[in-house]
Amino acid sequence: MPSILPALLALTPVLPETTCRQLHRIVVAMLAMTGRITQLGISRWTDKGGSYRTVQRFFHTEIDWLAVKWLFFTRFVYDQNGTYLLAGDETVVTKSGKHTYGLDRFFSSLCERAVPGLAVFSMALIHVGNRKAYSLSNEQVIRTEEEKQEAKQRKQQRAKQKPGGKANTPKKPRGRPKGSKNKQKADLPLSAELLRMQAQAKKVMALLKQRMAVSYFVLDGHFGHAGACQMVRQLDLHLISKMRADAALYLRPTPLQKQTTPQRKYGDRLDFAQMPEVLLCSTQTADGYNTLIYRAVCLHKHFDRPLNVVILQRTHLASGRRGQVILFSSDLFLGADALIDYYRLRFQIEFTFRDAKQHFGLEDFMSLKKTSVQNAMSLSLFMVNLSSYLLDSLRSQVMGAGISDLKSWYRGQHYASALLKLLPQNPEAIICEQILEQIGRLGLIHSSSTKAARQKMAA
Repeated sequence: MPSILPALLALTPVLPETTCRQLHRIVVAMLAMTGRITQLGISRWTDKGGSYRTVQRFFHTEIDWLAVKWLFFTRFVYDQNGTYLLAGDETVVTKSGKHTYGLDRFFSSLCERAVPGLAVFSMALIHVGNRKAYSLSNEQVIRTEEEKQEAKQRKQQRAKQKPGGKANTPKKPRGRPKGSKNKQKADLPLSAELLRMQAQAKKVMALLKQRMAVSYFVLDGHFGHAGACQMVRQLDLHLISKMRADAALYLRPTPLQKQTTPQRKYGDRLDFAQMPEVLLCSTQTADGYNTLIYRAVCLHKHFDRPLNVVILQRTHLASGRRGQVILFSSDLFLGADALIDYYRLRFQIEFTFRDAKQHFGLEDFMSLKKTSVQNAMSLSLFMVNLSSYLLDSLRSQVMGAGISDLKSWYRGQHYASALLKLLPQNPEAIICEQILEQIGRLGLIHSSSTKAARQKMAA
C-alpha cells in the first residue's frame, strides 16, 4: 500500500504544510473509523496531534478544494493517453434543524419528494477507458428568491395542465399576436441555475485547458433543453443529454420540399410510432426485449441549431409494451454508439455520491457555518478520489477489493499499531511489518484471493 503522507504533502503548492499534516491525520482516521463520520468521531480515531480542537481548526480553514483536487488528479490519477468527459450533477443531503448554512427544501429523487436539506452541484472528469469518475469541483447550491419564484410558477403551471386540476387558462387566439417580433434563439437569457453552473464550469475549464482537451459536457435529462445547450456551447463544449420521450423533433426539409417552398425551415415531424427505415442503425434482441436504435440530424423549434439525435426504442416481445429514450448531442458528427456510451458513463458521477455518503460522511457531518459545511462536503468527495488511488494498489494484492476492504485494512493497521505500542519492547521492523500486514487482512472480504496465495498455488 502506498503511504498517504507523501501523497498529501505533494499538495503543499496549494495547501499550507500545517493544513496538509492536519489533512493526513483526518484522512487516516476516516479510513479506519466506524460509525458516523463527524468532527468529534474523527478526533477519537486520530493519533497524537489530532485533537478535537485541531479537527475543528481544519474544518474552519478556507481551502481551495478545486485546486487541491486538480493537483491530486494531475499528480496521481491523470492518464495522458486517456479520453475524458466532463459531467455534472446535483445531489441532496438531508438535514434537520434550522441553522445549517444553505438549508432549504430540495427535490430528492431517492425520496421522490422535496426534503429539507442541502444541495451540492458536482463536476467530475470521467475516464472513458477505465470508466471511473473523479470529482473536481463541488459548490453548494444556494437558490435565490428569483429561482424560488420560478419554481413556484412552474409548479402552478403543471398543476393547471393536469387533468382534474384548476381551470386551465383561456386558449390563445389563432395567429401571431399583434406587435410581436422575432426572437433570436441564440440570445435567449440563461436562468439563474444555468448562470451558476456556467460560472462553476468556467473555473474548471480554466484548469482543464492547461493539461487536456475535453470536448463533451454530459448532463442528465433535467438539462435536456435549449438553455442548457446554449450555456454549454458558450463554454466551447458539446452537450450530451436526454430529451423528453415525446419531444417534437423535425427532419430537415427534403430537396422537393425546398423546391416547393424555398423558405421552409422544418421538414416532416418525426413520428416515433412509424420511424423511417433509413434512420435505423442497429437491432438487438436479448432477454426477451427487442431494441431498435435510430440516428438522425433533427431540428427542434426551441433550439438554435440542428441536433444529433439517437432514439432507442425497446419492445417487450411477450407483452408488446414499448418505451423509448431520446438522447441528443450538439456534435453532429458523434456516432450513435459513442453517444449512447458517453451518456451511460454519466452515471459514474452517481457512484461518487454513493461512496461519499456511504463511507465518507457526506450524510453525517454536523457543521453549521458556511466554510465548515463546504469543507465537509468537499472532503467527503475528495476521499472518494483518494480511495480510488489507494484501491489500485490494494487490488494488486487483493483481487476485487472495494472501499469496505480498504477501510477494513486501515482499521486493522490502526488496531495493530495500538497493540504494538503496548509491548514492553518493540519488535524488529520486519516483524512489525508482518504483524501489520496480517492484522490488516483480518477483516477483508476478499482476503482469500491474494496475489501471494495465487503465486503459492501456482508454484
